[in-house]
Amino acid sequence: MTRTELLELIRNGENSGVEFKQDTIEARALAKELVAFANFAGGRVLLGVEDDGSVAGITRSNIEEWVMQACRDKIRPELIPFFEIVKEVEPGKHVAVVQIEAGWSVHHVWHNNHRTYYIRVGTTCREASQEELERLFQRRGSVRAELRAISGATLADLDRRRLVDYFARVRAQSAPDLSDDAAWTSLLVNTELMIETNTGQVCPSVAGLLLFGTAPNKFLAHAGISATAFPGLEKDYAARERANLRGPLTPLMAVTGGQPRVVENGLVEQATDFVRRNTAVTATLEDGARRVERPAYPEEAIRETVVNALVHRDYLLSATDIELSIYADRIEVISPGRLPNGITPARMLTGCRAARNQLLKDVMADYGYLEHLGMGVPRKIVKGMREHNGTAPELIEDGESFRVVLRATAPTTA
Repeated sequence: MTRTELLELIRNGENSGVEFKQDTIEARALAKELVAFANFAGGRVLLGVEDDGSVAGITRSNIEEWVMQACRDKIRPELIPFFEIVKEVEPGKHVAVVQIEAGWSVHHVWHNNHRTYYIRVGTTCREASQEELERLFQRRGSVRAELRAISGATLADLDRRRLVDYFARVRAQSAPDLSDDAAWTSLLVNTELMIETNTGQVCPSVAGLLLFGTAPNKFLAHAGISATAFPGLEKDYAARERANLRGPLTPLMAVTGGQPRVVENGLVEQATDFVRRNTAVTATLEDGARRVERPAYPEEAIRETVVNALVHRDYLLSATDIELSIYADRIEVISPGRLPNGITPARMLTGCRAARNQLLKDVMADYGYLEHLGMGVPRKIVKGMREHNGTAPELIEDGESFRVVLRATAPTTA
């Protein structure tokens, strides 16, 4: 880093990725800042800079050794930072830059045989709450929220009709007799749709209730879609329609004449029906007589967007539903939670795969909602929108949510 680049950092002040510290702090205080950065998105600690941005300079003669020892002795798992000293930031004053990348695991400060987890929030670091810690472990791939047992739920809270359809028709395997609770419990434990707890209880997993629950929202109030159709370009109290879409992800199917048909909608069908009745369909005559209807959006792109939101959302964020908003010129689907496991919008566009909820993904792929190759975004959303009206979907990560925007027409340029 050059002196000019460092001065620019200091001029901009402390933020989510930059912290100012004197080098007289204790090793534990430095470890705390570095752990918070590692558990967030990485960042830099500038040693020798006061809180107000004035340059005090470093005073330790062995500062690099001190930093590395703090990372080795006070942090678990250990961190190896990038370290450099920028000299003569001001006459006779040097600044040490300690840079940390986002960690692959969850780090904590180890002091007096006690571990403390820290996270970065704006310009401060603080101890992580239990919920924040669970989400952090999930983001790093250490915890799968979908496999948590739902205390209080039982086998009776799963729709056995849907389970029979899944195992017998979709997976083409034998299913237990409807009344054989012991056989069903064994099958569902082995497929992780039910979980045996440490106390010996057997309860439906989060995934089991989401996929096949008779009333998933009885236990998971946030497991649904808040759908609204607005008349204009912005949110408005005078919505054309509002609906709280609830129920299991999967539909109930029946086979008639050798062909499966939907008897009861799952959430995917509820959402696509909502879009269908709240978006325009234009009709044209082709070849002088044949009437051809054209929806405002390709249904396959809508379906893929909804399925991705349901399958990949962060179910540890319990305060909000998925939002499906229809405007005069676009559709927005907002899914709670950051993208998992290092995925970015740019990587999604190329078909990069990483599932937060692998069991949900596998089961929905069994039903044909998702491609096992993970190419749904480029093939169904990107290609579908381009062929339909020449627009490109917008994939936006915004704080603790992920938003997909599909436009009815290409935006005009002045």
